[in-house]
Amino acid sequence: MAEVKLAATPRTDFGKGAARRIRRDNRVPAVVYGHGADPKHVALDGHALWMALKTPNVLIRLDIQGGKSELVLPKAIQRDPLKGFLIHVDLLAVKKGEKVTVEVPVLTEGELAPGGNLLEHMLDALPIEAEATHIPESFTVSVEGLEAGHTIRAEDIELPRGSSLAVDGSTALLQVVAAQAEELPEEEEEAEEGAEAAAPAEEGEAEQPAEGGEG
Repeated sequence: MAEVKLAATPRTDFGKGAARRIRRDNRVPAVVYGHGADPKHVALDGHALWMALKTPNVLIRLDIQGGKSELVLPKAIQRDPLKGFLIHVDLLAVKKGEKVTVEVPVLTEGELAPGGNLLEHMLDALPIEAEATHIPESFTVSVEGLEAGHTIRAEDIELPRGSSLAVDGSTALLQVVAAQAEELPEEEEEAEEGAEAAAPAEEGEAEQPAEGGEG
């Protein structure tokens, strides 16, 4: 995985007010932690960080103004729940050769066997332990021709050298199930049954002569 270089400015002001001022300048407050060192509070360019985070588990070379560079991985990302802009990011300091536990997205390709089969995603990402500088961006799984009842498990994923599963190998990732016939809600069923039961009675009433008719 290639490194993404980002410039960082140390922060000395804290609290909600300081964070809002940073975001008004199109920057994002962040904290760098790890290796038993004191946390480093920094601010990053918002657009550059947003672009970098498009890559899952992106490896970032953080050039901190007035200090040394840090190799980091994003560990916790806070976004505005309505507008989606970045609010805060926690960054884990790592070293080359060091192993970390991350969740790697699981993607699929191909078409299931015909017949109305459906694909259920039991896990969207696979937890693995990998070298910090050799984390795969994603795993792609072929579901071509799979039929109902087929399950793809964690142990079925081919991992890069030096990586290992961080979950039990029997953990289900994907499962093919047969599509179920769509059922009407109970209230609709009762309404239809009532309409069907009422129809013959109405017809019968229509056939009866009115009182006082000719006879």
